[in-house]
Amino acid sequence: MERAVARIDRGAVERNCARLKTELGDAELCAVVKADGYGHGADACAEAALAGGATRLAVATGAEAALIGRRFPQVPLLTMGALTPAGLDAALAAGSEVAVWREGFRQLAAARGRAQGRPVRVHVKHDSGMGRLGNPDAAEVLALARVCAEDPRLELAGVWTHFATADEPGADEGYFERQLERFEAVASAVKAEFPGTLVHAANSAAVFRERRSHFDMARCGVAIYGLDPFQGDPAERGLAPALSLRSYVADVKRFAAGESAGYGRTWRAPADTWVGVLPLGYGDGLRRGLSNNAEVLIRGRRVPLVGTVSMDNVTVDLGPDTEVEPGDEAVLIGTQGEETILAEEVARRLDTINYEVTCGLSARVPRQP
Repeated sequence: MERAVARIDRGAVERNCARLKTELGDAELCAVVKADGYGHGADACAEAALAGGATRLAVATGAEAALIGRRFPQVPLLTMGALTPAGLDAALAAGSEVAVWREGFRQLAAARGRAQGRPVRVHVKHDSGMGRLGNPDAAEVLALARVCAEDPRLELAGVWTHFATADEPGADEGYFERQLERFEAVASAVKAEFPGTLVHAANSAAVFRERRSHFDMARCGVAIYGLDPFQGDPAERGLAPALSLRSYVADVKRFAAGESAGYGRTWRAPADTWVGVLPLGYGDGLRRGLSNNAEVLIRGRRVPLVGTVSMDNVTVDLGPDTEVEPGDEAVLIGTQGEETILAEEVARRLDTINYEVTCGLSARVPRQP
């Protein structure tokens, strides 16, 4: 019995990366392991991704770079997010390449390059339409790339962008295509002057959606963990979920019609029934929005989660007759018998995305093979 545990299938991560490589062909696969590997455990998943064909790793913060860089010192690493001076120092100490899009930060990176006695490798970011980090002006992106290439304290390693609607085919009114065209023009201009520059744009969704977006490398996050970038069934794209969330039945209680379970009495037994208590809750990342709005697998069948999700417990309606006993396994995400509950199903119930479901699992849920 485990109070709450996230089981991580490293073999699934490896196979998912191999699957992505069949789409990418000669383009490199960069495994994105930020946010502790989307809640799956960055260290173990990075190792599995490299075994599956990834040749680079990416994170978002200096602290993440420090952790991954120490573990995989020989693997090219990109820190994609905005960095404070302290964050930049942490990333560079880990041997990471960094993103630039503003002259002020370029100068800071150059100063660090001089101080450390070797050039800082930088990736110039073009905001082709995401509207977040990056420079939206194509001419300024090219000018910044030139300055980086000419500065002996820096090394122009890449030029890149990020798509806003790659995961919305047929619903984005051509926005993805317009972003791709904008970036193609920038990338062509940079490549013409600096042929060795690594061009990258595709996320997981773009890898499946458009081969033109693959360029020299794709940065894949959600798909390497077996989550569908389009919020459907991962199996339809040859992906296998790597994470399952499991607990156990701590108690089984007889309820008479009208008796309630949980805070606020949001559920009352419509008839005499049995109720199981599972010892996990929103303190573990099981969102309160699943109150009276989820199912759990016990003894190979689905049972409804009833009552309000509390910090440490949830309750399930086992029905008027049950063979369930304390100690039985309960699966909240994953497979038991012939039934499966996907992270995508949980996301739909919460009106969110599968990324948030796995990233939201708290630190008190151990990640185990």
